[in-house]
Amino acid sequence: VRKGESFDLEDMARVGYNGVVCVEAGGPVPGFGCAGRGIIAALEELEKKGAYEKYQPDVVIYDVLGDVVCGGFSMPMRKGYADKVFIITSGESMSVYAAANIAMAVENFKSRGYASLGGFILNKRNVKNEEGKAAELAADFHSSVIAEIDRSDLVSEAEDMRKTVMEAFPDSTAAEQYRALADKIAELCGMGEEK
Repeated sequence: VRKGESFDLEDMARVGYNGVVCVEAGGPVPGFGCAGRGIIAALEELEKKGAYEKYQPDVVIYDVLGDVVCGGFSMPMRKGYADKVFIITSGESMSVYAAANIAMAVENFKSRGYASLGGFILNKRNVKNEEGKAAELAADFHSSVIAEIDRSDLVSEAEDMRKTVMEAFPDSTAAEQYRALADKIAELCGMGEEK
């Protein structure tokens, strides 16, 4: 859907495996516009189109790039769309740097009653001292690494099959790590044991 064109909720949202509703918000043309404004426009459009009433989600997860320099990653929490922020990082230097910037933004907004930092998720890339770097980063922000996800070729294999890891390889170690992560996030968000 291009800017200015009319569209329905079904043009924005797709129901995938196990009833998970996915929305791709897109973004500005590279070099023009602001990703933060695009994110908020998408969230406001979902509200206008009645997405929350239609789908009645138990949990809403915003997967926002952390390297958006203009602060687009912080828009969901600044506008009240997020309660907790979980930061995914690897042990690679640029990933740790981006994760620290996001954590600083969360800290800066804390006094305004915005979302709080729920913790860090280590998405392993098998670099030297990865666990130590992630633990040090978390400690710098009085937080913790709530999960470690091993690097797995099953992720790209599932993508090639146009499926999630949970759908394509439900009995795999990777799927079990994702289940444990979901349980931990549910616990930290006060949702009890959700599956």
